Amino acid sequence: MPLSATSRHAWVMTEQTHDAGTHHHGQHTHEGAQHTHDGSQQGGLNLHEDADNAVDMWDGMYRERAKIWSGNPNPQLVAEVIGLKPGKALDLGSGEGGDAIWLAQQGWTVTALDVSAVALERAAAHAAETDHADRITWQQQDLTEWEPEPVFDLVSAQFLHSPLLPWRDSASKAAAAVAPGGTLLIVGHHPHGLPPWSHHHESGMFFTPEQLAGALRLDREPWFVEVLTDRARTIEGPNGESGTTLDTVLRARKHA
Repeated sequence: MPLSATSRHAWVMTEQTHDAGTHHHGQHTHEGAQHTHDGSQQGGLNLHEDADNAVDMWDGMYRERAKIWSGNPNPQLVAEVIGLKPGKALDLGSGEGGDAIWLAQQGWTVTALDVSAVALERAAAHAAETDHADRITWQQQDLTEWEPEPVFDLVSAQFLHSPLLPWRDSASKAAAAVAPGGTLLIVGHHPHGLPPWSHHHESGMFFTPEQLAGALRLDREPWFVEVLTDRARTIEGPNGESGTTLDTVLRARKHA
């Protein structure tokens, strides 16, 4: 499946939690696996933060292993989306495609954006092994340059943490892509709920429910807030140990 040839610079790495446990790489739960985004090497994964741009940084990380994430959808995505009527969905920071493929299997027509061509190629290959590949459009995109249009019935931003892009900027762009009547779902790491093996020191990349609500002006902007909370989740560490992480979860519906 061809990738769109859009901008190729820094944006973000999604944490695709995709269930819980493989490698911990920072703070990206792609299932419990965390994209750490601090440039350190954790769980054998190196963020390549010395690369010249975000494409090289994330591509370098993905090239280290043939598979980074489990392929399962993020658990908070499943919990919050399972009852929604399918429509047009946007998956920001789609990684190797676990969330996008799951959404397509639920009947959504999905646009999946990521900065890494390596990740997108893998995602498209995984989707081709299913009966739902025609429901997904894969796009290589730089979130710092991306100008969203409010056309999506669902916008999902799962663990969109990056040392190169303030989380307030990525959250605002995600919100701007929601169509009237649509749903915004943002899930991220709570700064005070990182697992014990995390060596992450850039706590400014993570956010509490209150910080997220304030950044998006949820008390003043056209949103019905349906879920705004933090949730503990058991995950598996890089050496098979069990631990707990805390997710910040927001689900809000835009006024029609």
